[in-house]
Amino acid sequence: MTNEKNDFKKKNLLLMKELCLSSMKSNYKETVEQAEKNDVSYEEFLFELLAHERSQRYNRRIQRYLKESKLPLEKTLDNYDLKRIPHSARQKTKAILTGDFLDKNENILVFGNPGSGKTHLLCGIAHELILNNKRVLFSTCSQLVQQLLISKRELTLNKTLKKLSKFDVVIIDDIGYVQHNRTEMEVFFTFLADRYERGSIMLTSNLPFSKWEKIFKDPMVTTAAIDRLIHHSIIIELNVESYRLEQAKEK
Repeated sequence: MTNEKNDFKKKNLLLMKELCLSSMKSNYKETVEQAEKNDVSYEEFLFELLAHERSQRYNRRIQRYLKESKLPLEKTLDNYDLKRIPHSARQKTKAILTGDFLDKNENILVFGNPGSGKTHLLCGIAHELILNNKRVLFSTCSQLVQQLLISKRELTLNKTLKKLSKFDVVIIDDIGYVQHNRTEMEVFFTFLADRYERGSIMLTSNLPFSKWEKIFKDPMVTTAAIDRLIHHSIIIELNVESYRLEQAKEK
């Protein structure tokens, strides 16, 4: 009987390896011992193995998503003071956290003065989205523009756009903070147009739409860019004092 059990054990481990059930394989011996000790049913035994495999796969996937997101790890909602932002902004944040906006390919547009917490808020939301199995990419506007510009020069822009389309949401931080030339903004507009109604964008800006002509350098391109962004969007305004200034005053 012992030999027969050992044979089944070897066969089971081989099958788990073949089916790439690595967590189940590593937990198999311990689970068998606990099952024999506590006299659990076959269904309970199988459930324990499968639950462990699912849990470990989820953890590995979340770590992979976090790494590829390039999010600042310290900017989470756990250390963000939601009470300091307007009530309407808090209500919209709660709605956004459900992730429903991703199913509608809606954009999240956050405006406010420097230091008002725009970046931290979006990063905190993004961390929660990742925990719900969503793929996120964080980039400053300047970094994204340079990436797109290099791709255009190397004739790989379509490949880059396709790669970016794999993300459920792309966060673009600080639009308008750094001035770009017309060529750079044209390639950025190409990204916005490609993403339109196909994937969500979350962005922050210190400049209201009325001043975006400074960004895109051309009235028609400015209008077209704004039109695509606001067509399906949730707009959050953080008209609060700089968090850094508040801390300085306290000190």
